[in-house]
Amino acid sequence: MQYPIFHSIVNKIKTSLTRNSIDVSKFKTWEESHINATGLEIWINLSDSTDHLKSVSINIDWDRFKETATAKQLDGTEKHPLLKAPHLVETSVEPIIDIEVIWYFDENKCQPGHNDGTVNYRIDSASKWMAEASKKVNELLLSDDIITRWHIEIEGDENGKYLTAINLISYFQYSLTDLESLNNIHKYIERKVHHLLYKINRVVRIADDAVNVPAA
Repeated sequence: MQYPIFHSIVNKIKTSLTRNSIDVSKFKTWEESHINATGLEIWINLSDSTDHLKSVSINIDWDRFKETATAKQLDGTEKHPLLKAPHLVETSVEPIIDIEVIWYFDENKCQPGHNDGTVNYRIDSASKWMAEASKKVNELLLSDDIITRWHIEIEGDENGKYLTAINLISYFQYSLTDLESLNNIHKYIERKVHHLLYKINRVVRIADDAVNVPAA
């Protein structure tokens, strides 16, 4: 196994999600040897708990360089397989967990279904509640010092343009620097999972409440 530290982190995340009764529809690790990378993909179902969102995904990226850097600083990991590779050991990389969180909106529920006579009325309507949601989400995540952006896809018909995808994306980073044991990493990860779930849920509530679609 090339990534024993990362897989122990994955197991801790899985335990924390189970303990918090999170409705996980997908929990899958991946590995790409040609780019020296691995990661974890998590999907959480929101369709039964919100009015306007379908799901949220959590994508965690890791690689051999971060695995090696973490192994170098931990007690009891002298036999880690990657420490036998000089080109990895000599590389100076900070062990940071990169996390991409994506909230997926139900585009059919987030745009008006009737034409009020205005060109591109669906995009105009969505733009208003998206601006309101952005303001509140940015205030919520200000202390995390992260990047948050919208990803939208647009098509058109006889009534003008409309959105075929509405996703809100945030990028979190958690540093493992200065943690000296695997037990400390597990405790740190458990705290960060609670923190991340709290922020994810707050964003869900903010976004769900912000959607304002005129009644048909």
